[in-house]
Amino acid sequence: MLGRKPTRHRVLRRKLSTSAVREQFLTEVTVSDPASAFAPDLLAQASGLSKLRVKDAMQKGAVWLSRAGRRPQRLRRATGALCTGDRLSLYYDSVILAYVPPPPRLVADAKRYSVWDKPAGLLVEGSRYGDHATLLRQVEHHFSPTRPVWLVHRLDLEASGLILIAHTAQAAAGLSALFQARSVHKRYFIEVQGIVGAIGAQGSFDTPLDGKAAATAYTVVGVNAAAGMTQVEITMLSGRHHQIRRHFADAGYPVLGDLKYGSTPHPDGMRLAAVHMAFQAPWEKTSVEYSLARTVRTRWGWPEGSDR
Repeated sequence: MLGRKPTRHRVLRRKLSTSAVREQFLTEVTVSDPASAFAPDLLAQASGLSKLRVKDAMQKGAVWLSRAGRRPQRLRRATGALCTGDRLSLYYDSVILAYVPPPPRLVADAKRYSVWDKPAGLLVEGSRYGDHATLLRQVEHHFSPTRPVWLVHRLDLEASGLILIAHTAQAAAGLSALFQARSVHKRYFIEVQGIVGAIGAQGSFDTPLDGKAAATAYTVVGVNAAAGMTQVEITMLSGRHHQIRRHFADAGYPVLGDLKYGSTPHPDGMRLAAVHMAFQAPWEKTSVEYSLARTVRTRWGWPEGSDR
């Protein structure tokens, strides 16, 4: 089958600007004669795109190969061998393919896994429409030689801060088990609209989220009365979807820059950062911790405090 199909999909969860007209479509081709042409030729003919644009989309992870008896996989090699009956799918979105993501920063390399400072605006993992603008893809090619990558936990697109990427199957299983068991101690910094309390004030929210228990403990570390803003340190006692953002928004203090939960745009994006992580490495039984507290305090202009 040749031609374009309109499609609906989840794209980047923040508005991406572009001066060009957005092209967004799905093109599928079923291979009938694998000896006659390579994937870029077939998809260029079916989509009306140039082979150069198709090859660019392939390298960025927007082309998928479906073969009988196998799960669909991204097809990146322009000269990859094809078989009769293979289905090629080009998920084309010009905005996503043109997006240049901010680069992550390596915090620590523990060989089995690495620790990264993810900036706001960088996706953690890709979609059918590509994976070039993701932390996983950038980490995969950061090291020489390249390393396999496994995602063991997530951080919202709009959020920044610490995130772990596993490089062995053993590490991926062990770290994932720690996160699932809530055995990873995590702290966050946020800035919210409104005055939550005086400096040093502590409290917690325990409103259930999605029908499940949820608890968020906080300490006020700074107040800007003129701007109507509070600086808050968070300790996570559970791990529900958008827990910090939802708890504070429900209490009338949306995180600055969190458009989804009632805030207004912030010039530096959403003010939520994962700044501390501590756990016991399952393969060595040693305690490890990583912190960006001092870095984020400086980056955000916060008062000095503990960097643990």
